[in-house]
Amino acid sequence: MYEKTFPNKRFKHTLEFLKKHTSTSDSILDLGVENPFSKIMKEEGFSVKNTTGEDLDTNQQVFQSEKTDVVTAFEIFEHLLNPYTILKEIKSGKLFISIPMRLWFSPAYRSKTDMWDRHYHEFEDWQLDWLLEKTGWKIIDREKWTNPVKKFGLRPLFRKFTNRYYIVYAEKIPTPALPEGKRA
Repeated sequence: MYEKTFPNKRFKHTLEFLKKHTSTSDSILDLGVENPFSKIMKEEGFSVKNTTGEDLDTNQQVFQSEKTDVVTAFEIFEHLLNPYTILKEIKSGKLFISIPMRLWFSPAYRSKTDMWDRHYHEFEDWQLDWLLEKTGWKIIDREKWTNPVKKFGLRPLFRKFTNRYYIVYAEKIPTPALPEGKRA
């Protein structure tokens, strides 16, 4: 996946943001198979377990079987058809999500060789915020950053000042308990 380029800036920002809001004593379920960033988290002392490649759109069993303090979804939600269902199924109290933001000057990403490496959603920040709100999460912190490239042209110029990545730390809003004898 990173044969020619390694996203050092994105990984640096993501790790700093993660460390700002959680500690190495928290257990983490990282959505997606083991990847270079999950290895970095482990090297930094975090206890990380990855999902095993199951299609999370149709199989959310991992949220029933894995009890962790934190769920991370770094560069995952844009590949999912139904992130709403996944966000509703997460039982952990803390959630970190990063996404590549929709770029007005570039079409949605689509690999021609890898069916899994395609973006079904390309979010704007307000869309992800709204999705989190609708699924019972409260955003505690958020950041955006650019991703300039060392190329010449109009799109590379736009990348110098257009935010490309958005990261969010959210906490599950507790569901109020019903009075005794009442049903939901």
